[in-house]
Amino acid sequence: MDSRDTVFALASARGRAGIAVFRLSGPAAGPALATLSGKPLPEPRKARLVRLGHGGEAIDDGIALWFPGPASFTGEDVAELHVHGGRAVAAALAEALLDLGLRPAEAGEFSRRAFLAGKLDLTRAEAIADLVEAETAAQRRQALRQLDGGLMRLADGWRERLIRAIALTEAAIDFSDEGIPDGVIDEAATLAAALAAELTAHLSADHRAERLRDGIDVAILGAPNAGKSSLLNAIAGRDVAIVSETAGTTRDVIEVHLDLGGWPVVLADTAGLREAAEAVEAEGIRRALARAEAADLKLAVFDGTRLPEMDAATRAILDGDTLVVVNKSDLAPSPADPPALMVSARTGEGLDGLLTALTAAVASRFEVNAAPALTRARHRAAAAEAAAALGRFDPASGIELAAEELRRAAHAIGRLTGRVEVDEVLDVVFGSFCIGK
Repeated sequence: MDSRDTVFALASARGRAGIAVFRLSGPAAGPALATLSGKPLPEPRKARLVRLGHGGEAIDDGIALWFPGPASFTGEDVAELHVHGGRAVAAALAEALLDLGLRPAEAGEFSRRAFLAGKLDLTRAEAIADLVEAETAAQRRQALRQLDGGLMRLADGWRERLIRAIALTEAAIDFSDEGIPDGVIDEAATLAAALAAELTAHLSADHRAERLRDGIDVAILGAPNAGKSSLLNAIAGRDVAIVSETAGTTRDVIEVHLDLGGWPVVLADTAGLREAAEAVEAEGIRRALARAEAADLKLAVFDGTRLPEMDAATRAILDGDTLVVVNKSDLAPSPADPPALMVSARTGEGLDGLLTALTAAVASRFEVNAAPALTRARHRAAAAEAAAALGRFDPASGIELAAEELRRAAHAIGRLTGRVEVDEVLDVVFGSFCIGK
């Protein structure tokens, strides 16, 4: 990627639509807009109706918007062209832009240019991607919180305190004869200990924000012919899994992505739990048990026609993260004892109650409050590295080594937002202690 290039991209979805939006960014954005419209550039941030054309041929009537840098999303000169959303219009406009020397943008290039121009930090750039990919209300809310800069401000606060601690230790090392106030090392140690505790608290949040971003895993488990596949199809509202009276039909894990009351859920049908008859089925059962171990929640499905008997292999996987479901309630000789949920995948009886209970279970475990959260493995890795470095901070073992651990922690936090600058330490040293005046 060369930031000196001027790039363009179709910023709206491909295919036929009412409106297609092209975005241009770079030094040639203005000249390209003027050439295509045959008119001077519009007044900044005000829409103008224009006829776009190239090579003596009209392309379309549309709306042009002009955002001169640095007051734009990327910090560069930016133009937007809103045209009719037919494929022929989009193809003709793209061909004209190529002919004018612009190149197609790479994936994420507009946000990357905004980051390089200081318009976004990495966490807010990631939030844009998460917002585009959000499929449920919960994912949208989380992405918006991050786009508002909550995590950025939290990380910047951590980094400012680290820089203060580094400045204190550096001053104690380099300027011990220049009138440094007493207790600077104690202050640095207090800052380090408090920050380590905060990082540890965020790391112990059970990956809730990450699970919300990627989808909450719910595994359906039970004996063969308990109706797991039928239940999956009933919840999904379509035939996803093969349903057969032959035991052991499901051999592999079958996944369905659902919006469950605004929560992103990955519902997985698994092989029936029993003594395997042959090697392929044994592998399916092994995968089912592995999925049960990794799942955030489980639906343990029992065959209602066998009541009051309940499958021992399925009972063995019950724990606090399991909802007990008795399927084939329309054929059951008697109701199961609460808190089992009576359901008939065939008739739909009890299905609403199951979905309500499952939604409540997901919400109770994965509700993320308004506080900033670590939403990606990258965030967690940076915070963990910083916490580990702070845990090694020990001035008694040598102030130089202790200062190095603070620098490692600051570098790790800087990677979280993409802000890694060492000159800030010098600013704090000279600003706080008036050294060298």
